[in-house]
Amino acid sequence: MAQKPDRKLITELSQIIYDGFVHYNNLFHRITRRARTRFERRDWQGHQQDIVERVDLYEKSVRRIVLALRRHMGTRVKDRELWNAIRAYFGRRLEKVPDAGFIKTFFNSVTRRIFGTVGVDAKLEFVSSNLNADIELLKSLNLKRYPFWGSTEKIFGAILNDFSFTVPYAKSINSDIIQFVESKFSKKNEYLRFEFIDSFFYQSERAYLIGRIIMRDSISPIVIAFKNTGKGIVIDAVLMSEEEVSIVFSYTRSYYFADPNSVVGAVHFIHSILPRKPIDELYTVLGRLRQGKTERHRIFTEHLKSTSDQFVHTDGDRGLVMIVFTLPSYDLVFKIIRDKFGYPKTITRSQVIEKYKLVSKHDRAGRMIDTQEFLNLKFPVNRFSTELLDELLQEASNSVEVVDDNLLIKHVYIERRVRPLNLYINEVSREKAEQAVLDYGQALKDLARTNIFPGDLLLKNFGVTRHSRIIFYDYDEVSLITACNFRDIPNANDDVDELRSEAWYYVGPNDMFPEEFITFLSMDKELRSLFLVVHGELLTAEYWREIKSLHQSGKVSLVVPYDRPKLPQNNL
Repeated sequence: MAQKPDRKLITELSQIIYDGFVHYNNLFHRITRRARTRFERRDWQGHQQDIVERVDLYEKSVRRIVLALRRHMGTRVKDRELWNAIRAYFGRRLEKVPDAGFIKTFFNSVTRRIFGTVGVDAKLEFVSSNLNADIELLKSLNLKRYPFWGSTEKIFGAILNDFSFTVPYAKSINSDIIQFVESKFSKKNEYLRFEFIDSFFYQSERAYLIGRIIMRDSISPIVIAFKNTGKGIVIDAVLMSEEEVSIVFSYTRSYYFADPNSVVGAVHFIHSILPRKPIDELYTVLGRLRQGKTERHRIFTEHLKSTSDQFVHTDGDRGLVMIVFTLPSYDLVFKIIRDKFGYPKTITRSQVIEKYKLVSKHDRAGRMIDTQEFLNLKFPVNRFSTELLDELLQEASNSVEVVDDNLLIKHVYIERRVRPLNLYINEVSREKAEQAVLDYGQALKDLARTNIFPGDLLLKNFGVTRHSRIIFYDYDEVSLITACNFRDIPNANDDVDELRSEAWYYVGPNDMFPEEFITFLSMDKELRSLFLVVHGELLTAEYWREIKSLHQSGKVSLVVPYDRPKLPQNNL
């Protein structure tokens, strides 16, 4: 029989959880603030190490607190009545605390780890979101405001004066930049003010200021990208359209390092200039991965309750490693690892999981979808089509089971839905198909510049975003280029070798033969010819060996999330 909760114990346990969050949050901010120094010192390798450390930090912090609670609580660690009382007390103490949602999410992570919670347990977790509180936090967000008194040049001068580095700017902004900004608007007198979040946003080798231009009848985004050249800091681009800024905050790019006074406020500020960008993705892009997962699950669950369509297989070819399905009315796909993989796959389940972990900690260069890993989700079984449910139960029994009227999904990856490239090129105009094929080649090159080799280059493993960008989403054969051995196919000794169905030469586990990549180009003759003209070097071992050598020497250039130049070449 459960013991009656006592106030002293409830207070002690709440304090342990809260202190655990504070410790985690302090470490998160410490790592985040290092981004400024990394940028000023051009320490890009150190920045990459910080990405990995910060991704791992949350899970390590939760694990540490769970161990502390088990030691402190002993046999009462799974006393539901006690935990219900802790949740109520903990929630009352967080009233009007800024960004309290992060602390509640941390609390939920602790209870889910202790109880192995399936679905959502309202007696052990915080399940609601206070939108009004979020709006209040938006009001408290520290902004730099610049009223427009007729001179854009003076505004930019003030911006550079307010937002500075220990490294000097190369020189002041010239009139060409001012003309660029003003050319975006036909009536300059419509400006009321410029507003910027009072924090730099760091990502890879760039620092960004995130802002908006308030006009009489509308709001326009403005994002300024800074580059440290080693001889001074220059403005690399000024982005002033929703499409440009949306790509900068894409779910295909690495997480930002930013330290605004209110993360919730910053998320809603960015949402004001990117209204089509889901709130959950903005949390994730800002590095608050667990909060992003919490918001994604909450929003999707609310959508599920208000709709009646069924989960079905996604469009495209059947996967050999994953069963992939979607809810047609919602822009997500769900990927569950099969119990057994089809030929010729030789990879194991644990290796697939490690591949996805690798991608989560790597620079995705705007070419790989951010994928979130979820455990123990529960959805009504009648929301699954018969065909899909049968396949899940028969071929993914290690990951799913029916419990009462629900399908328990023990392990799943969730990501944004895009159109498979192999389907897309047969659905669109010739011009768009050609653009897609060329961008497919550029995607391979961008991935190569971040030390990623996709492994499986089939078009079905690539997708097309709403911005018509080609991205990669099938990670079970991903490798680091530096771990691959790119070889030319040896000449055959005689005609007998030529006729063999298998290679007549030794092939090591990490050997790659780019000459064979032509077999992955499942497109018509004209599209293939176009690809070979523009990207033919991708089919040579020499190209890949050169990229590998550049990575080993640390000389590979950054893949930026915008087209350049957006400004005159010698603007600063």
